[in-house]
Formats: sequence, structure tokens, C-alpha cells
Amino acid sequence: MSDEKIHITRRGLMLVLSSPSGAGKSTISRALLEKHPDLTMSVSATTRPMRPGEVEGKDYFFMDTAKFEEMVAAGEFLEHAKVFDNYYGTPRGPVEAALKEGKDVLFDVDWQGTQQLSQNARDDLVSIFILPPSVEELERRLYARAQDPEEVVKRRMAKATSEMSHWAEYDYIIVNQDIPLSVSEAEAILAAERLKRERRIGLAEWLRGMGVGQ
Repeated sequence: MSDEKIHITRRGLMLVLSSPSGAGKSTISRALLEKHPDLTMSVSATTRPMRPGEVEGKDYFFMDTAKFEEMVAAGEFLEHAKVFDNYYGTPRGPVEAALKEGKDVLFDVDWQGTQQLSQNARDDLVSIFILPPSVEELERRLYARAQDPEEVVKRRMAKATSEMSHWAEYDYIIVNQDIPLSVSEAEAILAAERLKRERRIGLAEWLRGMGVGQ
């Protein structure tokens, strides 16, 4: 018997992927979004100016500093941070609406953002940290991208050590030796978390209807 026939629905979840730069987080995120149309990317708010080609509400919610700070004071962000001279944050409203509709939301945030999400929405949060197979491999990948000068790669490597020290704060760890395997592991985590008893709305009522009490 299907869930639809027995009226068991599901509250969505917040899936966080974090990793040091070059560990493969963005590649895994894109694969998950392509394979799972019911998984949507969280859209952040920012005070930085809109860049050519960016779309309001798709790339970011663009706003001025006064509006952002007003939302912070009102508790309207699940997480937020100031990066250089600009604010970035995840508005609570759109995420809550998606979760109530049974949709899952993917987050690309660092360990500090994950900590804030955990404080504000722990029951809905599933966090995964992506590790490289080795420090040497991480450095090789950063140089192979040929996007950054050597001094930038060195800064990224120094930051990576600090970021990886927070691995124990996450629910799951994926060592990204192989992209297809890592995507499959992330999908397995997503599938299992979707079936958690706490997220199955109507399950208790259905069981009571069968004469099964608690």
C-alpha cells in the first residue's frame, strides 16, 4: 500500500553539504539537484550588489543593509554572516514553506553556518561533511583547477585544515575518492533520512486506525 493511499505525508528536510574548497562539494551538489527534482537549492539573501546575469530570487535575494539588519533583529534568518563588507544569510520563511510542503532543501554553507542551522532548526537538519582522500589530493585538485594563483591555493590549503577539524560536528562523513560513489552515498543518506519516523506525518494516526497504540 502506498503512502498516498494511507495518507502518510512527509515533512521536508534541510540537507547541508560542507567541505573545504576542492573536496568536491559543488560537484556532488549539482549531481543531487539534477537527479532529484524534489530537492531544491536554498537561496540566500545578500547585501552585495547584483552582478550581471544574476536573477532576484534565483541567485540571491538582494537587499540593502538596513533591511538585512532588520530581518536579523526579527529572527528571520536561519543563519547569517558578514563576509568582508557584505552580509549573507538564509531567510527562514521560504525554507519553512518548502519543508511544510514536503520538499527538501539543499544548503551550501560552512561549519559556522551549519552550527547556526543546528541551533535554529536541529530537527529538520541533516549535515554531511565532504572530506578529500588526502591533503595531497586536495592540493592537487586545487592546482588542477587552474583558477587561482599559487598564493590563493596556499591560503585555501591553510583554511582547509581548520575547516576539516570540525568534521565531528556533522551527522555524516563522505570521503570523496570517487564522485559517482560519493553521490550514491549522499543519495543513500537522503533516502534513509526521508524515511525517518519523525518526518512521517500521519503515521501515528494511521497506526491507531489499525488498532496499534503507543
